[in-house]
Amino acid sequence: MRANYDIDIVVRRGTVHAIVGENGAGKSTLMKTLYGMHRPDSGTIAIDGKDVVLRSPSDAIALGVGMVHQHFQLADNFTVLENVILGDEPTRRGVLKLSEARERIEQIGRDYRLTVDPDAMVEDIGVGDRQRVEIIKVLFRGARTIILDEPTAVLVPQEVEQLFSALAELKREGLTVIFISHKLDEVLSVADEITVIRGGTTVTTVKPSDVTARQLAELMVGSELPSPETRESTITDVEVLDVAGLTLANDAGRLVLDGIDLTIHQGEVLGIAGVEGNGQAELVETIMGMHTPAAGTVRLGDEDITAWSTRRRREAGVGYIPEDRTRHGLLLDAPLWENRILGHQTQKPNARGLLVDRKGAKADTRRIVEEYDVRTPSIDVMANALSGGNQQKLIVGREMSGEPRLLIAAHPTRGVDVGAQAAIWDEIRKARAAGLGVLLISADLDELIGLSDRIKVLLRGRLVADADPQTVTPEQLGSAMTGAGGGES
Repeated sequence: MRANYDIDIVVRRGTVHAIVGENGAGKSTLMKTLYGMHRPDSGTIAIDGKDVVLRSPSDAIALGVGMVHQHFQLADNFTVLENVILGDEPTRRGVLKLSEARERIEQIGRDYRLTVDPDAMVEDIGVGDRQRVEIIKVLFRGARTIILDEPTAVLVPQEVEQLFSALAELKREGLTVIFISHKLDEVLSVADEITVIRGGTTVTTVKPSDVTARQLAELMVGSELPSPETRESTITDVEVLDVAGLTLANDAGRLVLDGIDLTIHQGEVLGIAGVEGNGQAELVETIMGMHTPAAGTVRLGDEDITAWSTRRRREAGVGYIPEDRTRHGLLLDAPLWENRILGHQTQKPNARGLLVDRKGAKADTRRIVEEYDVRTPSIDVMANALSGGNQQKLIVGREMSGEPRLLIAAHPTRGVDVGAQAAIWDEIRKARAAGLGVLLISADLDELIGLSDRIKVLLRGRLVADADPQTVTPEQLGSAMTGAGGGES
């Protein structure tokens, strides 16, 4: 199967060139080819007018091409400086020159508005700073062309503004940025040109001034730009989840959850806003039974499930869309029908008594593939053969099966295209209307505001503010998330 076919793209030096397309359109394959991770079967790549052959990322780096991946590749227990120089340590006569590296990092920060403390531990800095470190890493290695894969996926609005300011500085210095994103409004605001690809082929290249977000969405997927907005209330007075005084300490004894209280009713979506690293992952995993709290209780309906295993919680009707689909949501080297069973192996249609019901699991996988538009040639292909959006739709379909009472949804549309995003939003809305209770974690503030009935802000392991989705703006929510105010206490 061809991932890219007859791709034509011309990127002008000193510009921000955006690449957009639905999941499976071939964006990732194209970027990996430009970074030397894949070798094309045909065609040519030219840098500054000269044809080049990229056999590995090392070749790309040597020719001034750097890539910042969507999932940061940093060592938490190293300093910023150590992460930047790792693999490219500056030495003189075999002696490591840390002072020179520190000066160069600080100079890059000043030149491109990417200031970050070289001596800070990566585990102690925020998401926006981590992204700056990744960009500094490629600049440290001499990159003149930088590929940014979904760079704003985990940033709050203020951090997005800071990133765009840095991109403007890179342009002024003659550097080139290839910007991959699903956020069409951001693409229109930051790009000089936009190339749309669909089905592995270039559709067109346009200037932002010539198109609207709606028109761009139609070029990508043939449909209007979706909206997550949900305004009619379906909340009942029946409690699905009650969390009281939930407290969790990490291995170092530091509280990562501090006295969490929250309640979700049937037909209600409770949104949790917070900058990554403030306890969202720990909250989700503790409710799912993956961590044992130091204090507090978790109740599902009228039952105390605090001591229950994850499996028992799932069997009681808790669906779980994990934050990282490749680590906690899928077995990438297993076929789709086996992934349908994952986490539900004791329940129909996946099991008959103590045995796996292969026939039932396969039939239900075909249903999910059809209902959720999972684009795959077969349910027998490996999960790693699917695009990220199709992997996510498979997970959502699996977790929505069996009529769960509670859905824990952590970043349910992260890294998916506008078509898949709209489909997932529709499924959450339909399930909510049917009485599902949803705990929604999302870095997409428009999604959080649009889908939630109530929003709580999580900061340093504590719920610090409430916000009304009908009146709060993304900017106000972003301020509350960073401790600068906003929301209603």
